[in-house]
Amino acid sequence: MSRLLIDNGYFVTMDEQMPQYQGWMSIEGDRIAALGEGKAPEREIELATETLDGSGLLFMPGLVNTHGHAAMSLLRGLADDLALQDWLQNHMWPTEAKFTGDDVYWGSALAAAEMIKSGTTTFVDMYDHMHRVGEVVEKSGMRASLTRGVIGLCPEDVQKAKLADAIQFAKDWHGAANGRISVMISPHAPYTCPPDYILKFVEAAHELDLAMHTHMSETIAEVEQNVRDYGYRPVEHLDRLGMFGRPTLVAHAVHLNDEEIALLAERNVYVSHNPVSNLKLASGVARVPELMRAGVTVSLGTDSAASNNNLDLFQEITMAALLHKGVSGDPTVIPAAEALRMGTVNGARSIGLGGVTGQLKAGLKADFIALSIAQAHFVPLTDYISHLAYAARGSDVAHVWVDGKQLLRDGQLLTLDEEKILAEAERCFQRLKG
Repeated sequence: MSRLLIDNGYFVTMDEQMPQYQGWMSIEGDRIAALGEGKAPEREIELATETLDGSGLLFMPGLVNTHGHAAMSLLRGLADDLALQDWLQNHMWPTEAKFTGDDVYWGSALAAAEMIKSGTTTFVDMYDHMHRVGEVVEKSGMRASLTRGVIGLCPEDVQKAKLADAIQFAKDWHGAANGRISVMISPHAPYTCPPDYILKFVEAAHELDLAMHTHMSETIAEVEQNVRDYGYRPVEHLDRLGMFGRPTLVAHAVHLNDEEIALLAERNVYVSHNPVSNLKLASGVARVPELMRAGVTVSLGTDSAASNNNLDLFQEITMAALLHKGVSGDPTVIPAAEALRMGTVNGARSIGLGGVTGQLKAGLKADFIALSIAQAHFVPLTDYISHLAYAARGSDVAHVWVDGKQLLRDGQLLTLDEEKILAEAERCFQRLKG
C-alpha cells in the first residue's frame, strides 16, 4: 500500500491534543497513519513510498460546507440585492424550472471545481436531478452528503412522485463512490411543505435510517407565516411532526427565541450557519453564540453561489468570527479556533462524519488541504490558527487530498477538466437566460 510522508510542514489539526505544530504527517491508503512534531522518525522515512517537502505549506483538515445548492452556481449574479422571497419566487424558481439534468451536472461541476480549489473537501447539497450531482461527486473525488430537496407546493400526484424520487435516490446513492457519498432526506422547508407531507419524509427517514435536512427560520416573514398557518413557530412545528426524532441538520436558524434554542439543544439538532448568504439577503444574524452556549453544534455553509456569491468557506470562517463580535460587542465571543471548528470538525459531526473526517488525527480519513503561506498576509508566522481564521482565503489553497487521493496539485485540478467545465457552464447559462 502506498504511504505518503509529508515532512517539514506546519500543521493545524483541530485535535485538542496537539492543535498546531511544525513537523510531519504520514498517509497510508485513505487514512492518516501517524503525525508528530519535529523531523520525521527514521521508521517513517523508511516506510514512505512517496515524500512531500512541506516547507512553506500549512496543512489542515479539509473544509466541510454543510449547506448549499451546487447547481445554482449557474445563477451566480443573476439577481442580486433582493429580499429572499422576491429573489426566490420572481428570479430563482422561474429560472430553475428550466433546468435539465445536464444543467445540474455542469452547474454542480462548476461548484465542485470552485470548492476543491478553495479547500472544501466535503459538502452538503440539496437539489433536484441529484443523480447528476452524485456523478459529479464520484468523478471529482470529493466527499458529500446529498439530498433530493423537495418543495411540496404542488398537486398530490406530483408530491408522491417527488417523494418516490427522493427515496429511490437514497437507495441508489447512499454509500456510493466507495463510501464518499451519503444521503439525507429533505423536505425543503416548513413553509414549502404541508405538515402531512413532512410526516411522509419523517417516515421515510425512519425506514431508511437516514438523517434529515431542511431550511428553517431563515426570515422573520417565514416564522410569522408558520404561526399563522399552523399555530406554532418552525422549531416547535417540526418537533411536533417528529423530524427531530431523526438526526437533523437545519440550515440558517436565524430567527430563534430562547425556548427554541433550548429545544434544539435538547433534541441534538445541528445548525448550519450561513452568515454571508444571510447578510446578502438581509435575512438577519443567527444567534450563534447563544446556540453554542446551549450546546448546539453549529457548522458553516455557503448556501448557493446565487446568494453568496462564491463558495469560499474561508470567507464564512472569517465572517463567523467577526460578525458575532460586532453584533454582541464582545471580542471574545467566537475566537479563531472556534470559527475553524465550525468549518471543519463541527461540519463533519453535523453530517454523521465525526471521528471520520474534520481533523488531522491518526486513523481518520486522509481529507486534508495545504495552503501556501510563503506570502505577505501570512507573515510573521505568529499563530497558525489566527492566520487561518483571519488572514487566509480560498485562493491560498495549493493542494487538496480526499481519501488519500490528491485532487488538487499546485492549484491545478487533477480529477476535473476545469476548462471544459467553465465552457459548459457558460453554455448552460446562455440557454437558461434565453
